Amino acid sequence: MPKPRSEMYAPASPFSRPIPAGARLSGVYRQVGIETSVSGATPYDLVKLLLNGYFDALVEAKSAMASGDIALKGRALGRATRIVEEGLKASLDTSMGGEVAQNLHMLYGYISVRLTHANLKNDAAAIDECVQLMTPIREAWQGIASQASTAPIHKEVVA
Repeated sequence: MPKPRSEMYAPASPFSRPIPAGARLSGVYRQVGIETSVSGATPYDLVKLLLNGYFDALVEAKSAMASGDIALKGRALGRATRIVEEGLKASLDTSMGGEVAQNLHMLYGYISVRLTHANLKNDAAAIDECVQLMTPIREAWQGIASQASTAPIHKEVVA
């Protein structure tokens, strides 16, 4: 029996993954867009992507909660929690960041607890609270990132 055409050829990239059967192409395109954004991103852009992902996950979680889709709600809140814990909180340098980093560390810990509560209790108000707590962080970061992208880059010339 001959192999299906999709198995006959090696992927073009060692990082490529086959498109799963039944996958929605919009999700595949979104994943490719995210991977492309990350590959050329500055540290400021990476945090911006994390924050955007966090807010997108919370919108998806609230929508799933309203429609009664428990599995989707759990995945979306899990994604938001991982972004906070493994992305934002893990990237803090509390020794260099001083009081601001310490405060963000505590805020991210609190948000993780509230997201877990929202998932366990189907509490949309807890999701709203997490949105409200992170909105000023997102706005501040957007201001920092826009300043960083327009600041001149200084290079030392070594003779």
